Amino acid sequence: MQPGAELRTSPVLHGSALLDRVDYRLAETPADKDQIYALRYRAYLHAGLILPSDSRRVSDQYDAAPNARTFGIYIDGELTSALRVHILTSEWRTSYATELFGDILNPRLDRGEVFVDPARFVADPERQQRFPELPYLTLRLAYLACEYFNADFCLALVRSEHQAFYRRVFLQDTIAQPRSFPNVLRKVALMACDYRASWERVAARFPIMESTDFERRMLFERHRDQPPLALDVPEFLPSQASISSIV
Repeated sequence: MQPGAELRTSPVLHGSALLDRVDYRLAETPADKDQIYALRYRAYLHAGLILPSDSRRVSDQYDAAPNARTFGIYIDGELTSALRVHILTSEWRTSYATELFGDILNPRLDRGEVFVDPARFVADPERQQRFPELPYLTLRLAYLACEYFNADFCLALVRSEHQAFYRRVFLQDTIAQPRSFPNVLRKVALMACDYRASWERVAARFPIMESTDFERRMLFERHRDQPPLALDVPEFLPSQASISSIV
């Protein structure tokens, strides 16, 4: 998991009431991006993961990466959390995960594996306690991306205290021990799950993770003309029609 969002098991995951109030918005304008950078700062500072700064913003070079998209998650029209999603392929490898764990990931990318790497997962410190489902609703974007881009594995950079959550909820395994995360005061381990092998069990326990082909197209298809989101994606992928950390 990315620093700045505290995780706990939610008692209300099988209903769709809150999901009906959620809007996933791609951050495209400078104002949208600035709002998310400010949210990151508040979340990281609240969690004790960064030191105060005059800018009161957190951004990095990967926000502009061609294989990354940053989304704001809005509940009732208010920005409540955010997530950046990287699509990693043999041609497009830019992300914190490949920077920190390139010795592990690059050989697999060389073999043609496709990864979804969720990053910069943060939640509003004042609102997250009101919405215990928020981590699931935010990381749900990673599952939509896995389905749309036919990913082999979903990655997660996870602090030690959150590894048990990712193992229990998202069936992820730790594939590399903690390393230092740039400009953050805590180390993160690399975790991963085989998307196809784990999806049915995750969806059976947490139906909120399911999505429709229309929803996935609305989020990702408009960028098919931009690399690497112009992957050769089949018209029909079996898992969501018959079925659908994250990090």
